Amino acid sequence: MDGLDLIKKSTVLVVDDTPDNLTLMSNLLKDDYKVKIAIGGEKALKIAASDASPDLILLDIMMPGMDGYEVCRRLKLDPKTLDIPVIFLTAKTEVEDEKKGLELGAVDYITKPISPPIVMARVKNHLALKSMADFLRDKNDFLELEVEKRTREVVAIQDVTILVMASLAETRDSDTGNHIRRTQFYVKALAERLRDHPRFGWFLTETNINMLFKSAPLHDIGKVGIPDRILLKPGRFEPHEFEIMKTHTTLGRDAIEHAETALGTSVEFLSFAKSIALSHQEKWDGSGYPHGLAGDNIPIPARLMAVADVYDALISRRVYKEGMPHEKAVQIMIEGRGTHFDADMFDAFVEIQEEFRAIARRFVDSDADMEKKNEYLTRAGTA
Repeated sequence: MDGLDLIKKSTVLVVDDTPDNLTLMSNLLKDDYKVKIAIGGEKALKIAASDASPDLILLDIMMPGMDGYEVCRRLKLDPKTLDIPVIFLTAKTEVEDEKKGLELGAVDYITKPISPPIVMARVKNHLALKSMADFLRDKNDFLELEVEKRTREVVAIQDVTILVMASLAETRDSDTGNHIRRTQFYVKALAERLRDHPRFGWFLTETNINMLFKSAPLHDIGKVGIPDRILLKPGRFEPHEFEIMKTHTTLGRDAIEHAETALGTSVEFLSFAKSIALSHQEKWDGSGYPHGLAGDNIPIPARLMAVADVYDALISRRVYKEGMPHEKAVQIMIEGRGTHFDADMFDAFVEIQEEFRAIARRFVDSDADMEKKNEYLTRAGTA
């Protein structure tokens, strides 16, 4: 027998308190298997839990101290040893004894005096079953790791796609990239505050809040389709210009739907992005756009974004204006409670307004951000 055959041998642990029985079983098994022996249950448990654990255990029942039943019970409680097949090898011949052994998790029950061919056949069969079980378990573990890896890759692709699309819109807008980050965290904070609210708890699950966080950066993606002469205008819009500007909501929804069509399937997180892009300019009293939706007809994601977007627009510096102090912005927004904003959502915003302020400070626009944006807008305006 060469070294490779030796390496491939399975290991059988024989547990018995009688030396003659250990010698008998060792001589019977040694030509086909690696054999380990243990006189007593404590020693057997140590060997079984070691790094070089056996592939199968032949276990006597009637032993002093810890009997075989207790050894089996402990083996099945330990995650390191529960998958090792146990065959009871005992002089106890009563049906109730065998029933108890099998109920404890043993795979087989052989009574003494043994028949060597029967013992060898059963050991071989149970080792083959264990080998197949180990293979399937390893394969399942591998597949789970692959699924986890692919899931991470898909999530990363989603995140990158959203940020690229959002950044594309941002480069043509007077807003900075930090506006995207701020509104993203505002929406998440407000949603988490409302997750136990009787009106919103059914929708604001952990999964949906995560989807909202991913989707929020696409709220102004439709501005990509607005002409520079309107989008970059520093002053007030003329009525006809404002009508064009308002189309960024439908342009955004249509762009996301076009992406879904190209993919050939609907994507769950993009459904949130579509409702936010289309309806975040709607107002609770129906005076918003593009469809004049009112009350609960406005999707929850869009209502959340309405609060976040207005707050950020008021407090943020732009190349054509200074930002308002937090307190003044909140005071102005109070006038929109129940008209512009869902009253319950607005009340939640007031309750966590300091969290909004902290987010604004965390992602504050630097002078470099504003200078960079101003340079772009200047170039675009003279192009």
